[in-house]
Amino acid sequence: MHTFSVWAPDASAVSLVLGESLEMTKADDGWWSLEVADAGHGTDYAFSVDGSDPMPDPRSPWQPEGVHGPSRVFDASRFGWSDSDWAGRDVRGAVFYELHLGTFTPEGTLEAAAGHLDYLVALGVQVVSLLPVAAFPGQHGWGYDGVDLYAVHAPYGGPEALQQFVDRCHAVGLAVCLDVVYNHLGPSGNYLDSFGPYFTDKHTTPWGPAVNLDDRGSHEVRRWICDNALRWFRDFHLDALRLDAVHALQDDSPRHLLAQLSEETAALSAELGRPLGLVAESDLNDPAMVTPVADGGLGMTAQWSDDFHHALHTLLTGERAGYYEDFAQPGVFEKTLTQVFLHDGSYSSFRGKDWGRPVDPAKHRGSEFLAYTSNHDQVGNRALGDRPGLTPGQLAIGAALVITSPYTPMLFMGEEWGASTPWRFFTDHDEPELADAVRNGRRSEFAAFGWDAEEIPDPQDPETWRASVLDWTEVDRSPHHELLAWYRDLLALRARSEDLRDDRLGSVAVTSDENGEWLVVSRGKLRVVVNLGAEERVVPVDGVPSYEVMTFGTSDLVTDGVTLSGRSVAIWAV
Repeated sequence: MHTFSVWAPDASAVSLVLGESLEMTKADDGWWSLEVADAGHGTDYAFSVDGSDPMPDPRSPWQPEGVHGPSRVFDASRFGWSDSDWAGRDVRGAVFYELHLGTFTPEGTLEAAAGHLDYLVALGVQVVSLLPVAAFPGQHGWGYDGVDLYAVHAPYGGPEALQQFVDRCHAVGLAVCLDVVYNHLGPSGNYLDSFGPYFTDKHTTPWGPAVNLDDRGSHEVRRWICDNALRWFRDFHLDALRLDAVHALQDDSPRHLLAQLSEETAALSAELGRPLGLVAESDLNDPAMVTPVADGGLGMTAQWSDDFHHALHTLLTGERAGYYEDFAQPGVFEKTLTQVFLHDGSYSSFRGKDWGRPVDPAKHRGSEFLAYTSNHDQVGNRALGDRPGLTPGQLAIGAALVITSPYTPMLFMGEEWGASTPWRFFTDHDEPELADAVRNGRRSEFAAFGWDAEEIPDPQDPETWRASVLDWTEVDRSPHHELLAWYRDLLALRARSEDLRDDRLGSVAVTSDENGEWLVVSRGKLRVVVNLGAEERVVPVDGVPSYEVMTFGTSDLVTDGVTLSGRSVAIWAV
């Protein structure tokens, strides 16, 4: 016995397609339903609205034949969980590891990724952060053009494979965060408009009409989103959700969608008896994002800090183009390490206006903000999908500055061994016109920066995806092996050091020279000493250094500080 239901408020007739078409009954709230005696887990079905061709369920839990195929009933309660002892994890201050299932392993499945969990534990990871798994067109893609938000991409293994993955993560002490995209849907396989007002022309986004959060029918659209989030927590035992580009969630309602989601998540957390986290990606530079709803904020647990990334990237690479221009000024890295945002009401030349608000250290902790040297956006959105072209010493410096910061550290898969593989933008659209639009759009985007069209990898070429798959044989080869050991040692130091786990913004101080050749970060009794230049130099250290804790390069105590080899980093105790 299974009850099928779908929201289609403006439809005159809706049929359930189970081989044959069965008429459904409409309720006053716009929901149509039909109880079928011999249906249940594994039953394929679709809906026809006012005589349309059969379409997938807007809340489809399973799309085994792709985004254009029928939906399939999935009974989440069938899975035998073994994580009853899992108490959950507050993700603030935990070590995140962002991975894309389709390129983390050659197999590109949840099962294959689970084979590397012991590696992640040994590295020092505490939260596995999955890029989107919602069903998207084709076999290979980033997942940000998903269209069936309740389903798990079939090539990754489908919904039960996600349950198995989370269960195995919890068994080895790893929490799981899932990237969800509520600000837009992809164009291919998106049938939502045929069911109801899921989108509105009241607002526009870079992807077209906005998801309807405040127009006619928005109550059910908001429920579609909130119910999706709560389902991941309840039925898949996820520990946190990373909310993509929340600044594109345009909502003029008295209560913003994020505040609603925060309150409903908190209620479910109390019911389940374990922490549930919401991590926002936001371009607003506004601490209201992580301010509790009761205090007038949006209630997110944490948010990404792109300003910190940009400052660190510029410090290490010297890159100055585009939005990096503002981050090349003296003192920028010091500000983002101690005050979170560079643009906290100051002028942003990239945006052409004043931007952001300051973070009050009396109200906010560093762990409410994620810090990273790279992520899927900052690598994949480059023309060639290239990782930072840095020496092992520079990579080690970046790792040290992230992991010893007062922020929540995040690694992007492969960075811990200085992976040589790029991570490119790739798609797998069947429709020729859509494939051409994606290909030409990518080329046009970078033509403005002087790139020739033939230089830009074709997103539709399977080789673009293959080139992005991690090469796990690198971990045993030099210089990758040495860098991996550095990451492991850094994360182990962070785990045992109260000074490094102190997330008060006032717990960190930075000194540097006016030419940007060196800097020293103070964290309690520890000093992170960095030589950014290519030549050996003496770096003055406040206090009296007593012993070297760890180093990447060579480091020695001298009369007026610490001498460091070029492009190296050392941690000293004072």
